[in-house]
Amino acid sequence: MTNLASEPTAPTGTATLSRILQEGYGPGAWHGPDLAAALSDVTAAAAYRRPAPGRHNIAEIALHHAWCVRSVLAQVTGATPGKFPLEGEDWFELNSAKDLGWKELRETLAGLQEKVAKAVAGIEAGRTTSPLAESDRFGLILGVTCHAVYHAGQIQLVKRLLSI
Repeated sequence: MTNLASEPTAPTGTATLSRILQEGYGPGAWHGPDLAAALSDVTAAAAYRRPAPGRHNIAEIALHHAWCVRSVLAQVTGATPGKFPLEGEDWFELNSAKDLGWKELRETLAGLQEKVAKAVAGIEAGRTTSPLAESDRFGLILGVTCHAVYHAGQIQLVKRLLSI
């Protein structure tokens, strides 16, 4: 029997890892809206509405993913993580744009995704180095992509619950 929990391995390279990143964040996943597409029609007012008391809103989900992307970027490059818009880690409570503006939040996420894509391309082209083995980089990129796909689906559900 195959162990499905084993370490992910696959041929890598710029095209493979870049394509994997695009499936999660964009542009153009085959499986439905990627994370960028799921966020594209969300207004600032809707981003901070909760589908039910005690549930995450779209802004919190998007910022949580941005924090995870920042973590992956630091691991892949070996660099100290850059400044994040809010103090804390992982999940942040956002009740309104006063906590963090929707435009700034989306720009933060897009900028981090772009930095990861550029870092991966640079590593695979030999322009930069990574402290991680190729299989570890693959696992992180695959993992953050699965994370993006999961949250894209979650955001689509929240939008439906909010009648967006």
